[in-house]
Amino acid sequence: MGTLDPNAGMKDVEERYTDSTNKLDAGALFVLKSKGSWIHCGYHLTTAIVAPALLSLPFAFASLGWAAGVVCLVLGAAISFYSYNLISHVLEHHAQIDRRQLRFRDMANDILGPGWGRYYVGPIQFAVCFGAVVGSILLAGQSMKAIYLIANPDGTIKLYVFIIIFGVFSLVLAQMPSFHSLRHVNLISLVLCLAYSLCATAGSIYAGHSDKAPPRDYSILGSSTQRTFGVFNAIAIIATTFGNGIIPEIQATASAPVTGKMFKGLGLCYTIVVVTFFSVGISGYWAFGNQSEGSIISNFIADGVNLVPKWLVYLSNIFPLLQLSAVATVYLQPTNDVLESLSVDATKGQFSARNVIPRILLRSAAIATATTIAAMLPFFGDINAVLGAFGFLPLDFVLPSIFYNITFKPSRRSLVFWINTLLIGVFATLTVLGSISAVRQIVLDAKNYKLFANV
Repeated sequence: MGTLDPNAGMKDVEERYTDSTNKLDAGALFVLKSKGSWIHCGYHLTTAIVAPALLSLPFAFASLGWAAGVVCLVLGAAISFYSYNLISHVLEHHAQIDRRQLRFRDMANDILGPGWGRYYVGPIQFAVCFGAVVGSILLAGQSMKAIYLIANPDGTIKLYVFIIIFGVFSLVLAQMPSFHSLRHVNLISLVLCLAYSLCATAGSIYAGHSDKAPPRDYSILGSSTQRTFGVFNAIAIIATTFGNGIIPEIQATASAPVTGKMFKGLGLCYTIVVVTFFSVGISGYWAFGNQSEGSIISNFIADGVNLVPKWLVYLSNIFPLLQLSAVATVYLQPTNDVLESLSVDATKGQFSARNVIPRILLRSAAIATATTIAAMLPFFGDINAVLGAFGFLPLDFVLPSIFYNITFKPSRRSLVFWINTLLIGVFATLTVLGSISAVRQIVLDAKNYKLFANV
């Protein structure tokens, strides 16, 4: 984007891209530029929600059983779709009164009052999204190592080497100038999530019918205390799998008028959600029961024996690996927004030397930091579980209902008011219980923690 032309809609630009001090906000102007269509929103949403974390759904089923697992999956889809539509309606309402909100923290400040965005919503969103970047880089490194060991079982290359390799690739992709510029990358991401979900489902069905398949047991293992915490952990896994945390930033990429665009985008996204989440969750649990691993792909090899053709194992690792590059870049956008706001001059062109140099340096530093954390803490999944329970649950299931009730003030006699109030209470409770369960898991696994471990 070149230097702004004061004769070409400067007033409109200033109205849509200003912060509370009425100064041009470079992060919103350059990172969250509003140029996309509803289908682009659908691509962004799909990458943010339909990610390799869905491969853990059979593992969540193992702590819930068939009935509770399916019910929780259905409720997760229905409630998350409902909550994201609540956020979208609130955003559309403010856009119609010429106060378009582009970020979660903008919504918090405008609706809940000054300070809520800076001291609560902003830090939580930043931690969750940057944690997702770290987690994506770690998962990608683990996928690369799995592929390497399949090809070379006696290989000695350490996990952190693969993490660094993927980090370098992510560093290049992080230089995409805006959220909107990721639309084609996220279309490819959509195809990839369908591809690895198909591989996971086909592999589970194949393994389930194999003579080498382990005996299926659908009983819930552990003591009563372990089963109780397992339920909380499983619910947190499912809720976090449906988590997003960047709905306002995605809707910010839509060009005006925004009315109806996010609903269509969510329709596209949740078509993919239903196809992938349910096929992987149900087929994986059917095939492996309570022996389902944290990623169902890990079940395809048991005691060194391939339960599915080797080429399918390769593809089942390659497709998620490729999509993780898009997932990491999408969840880096809130960080990019903050960095641009602090370092870039909005009165200069987006691609002027004044703005390009700090952009490259700071984004590279962000990816380098995420890569270092992933390499140092290969058990980051446990930490991410805490971030997910403490972050995704309130951002995606508590705040939307609060924002809607405050903005539209539905009658206390209305069904919407009581549904929203129920969701606030239930998910606030689950946030506490899920966080306790995740912290407990960290304590249990602490004896296995080792910096730069080759897991």
